[in-house]
Amino acid sequence: MNQKILHKICSHIEELLSEKEQVMIAIDGNSAAGKTTLSTILQSKFDCNIFHMDAFFLRAEQRTEKRLSAPGGNVDYERFQSEVLKPLRINKTFSYRPYDCRTQTLADPIMVQPSKLNIIEGVYSLHPYFGEIYDYKIFLSLESEEQKRRIIERDGEQKYKRFINEWIPMEKKYFEEYKIKSKCNLIV
Repeated sequence: MNQKILHKICSHIEELLSEKEQVMIAIDGNSAAGKTTLSTILQSKFDCNIFHMDAFFLRAEQRTEKRLSAPGGNVDYERFQSEVLKPLRINKTFSYRPYDCRTQTLADPIMVQPSKLNIIEGVYSLHPYFGEIYDYKIFLSLESEEQKRRIIERDGEQKYKRFINEWIPMEKKYFEEYKIKSKCNLIV
């Protein structure tokens, strides 16, 4: 990420932190666009919690044709709302169980201490089910050739085929149906 944009993001976060008791940031966007990388960079600069939407993919029994055909239906937004967003609002210690894609089960609970800054990163973080909860919304995008290169480098050729045939079309449907980019304060 370009340093000028990173500086702009950090300056805006500092401003929000000086004005509010709790700050909620969403980083949504295309697969392999750098959402996790950006959240990690921000965590190195600020004391914050990061929540990854990948930890809330649907469990096998939830993957019905009806659910998967709905825009943004690939994520367990109900569980994210109840296990993360509701507890964040009351600013107390809580735990949640991330979904482990390798074992296809819920992993051991992760304890979360309250933090003034909370970053929710990943595709579907701006799902309308959550309402208007964010103070700052960032959308990261990239060209398809760069996306392909990054996915293959990160996940391999086999997984890339699954991204192209399954996950990327679902993301596009979610972005278009809910006009996600238009809801963001910053598009990179």
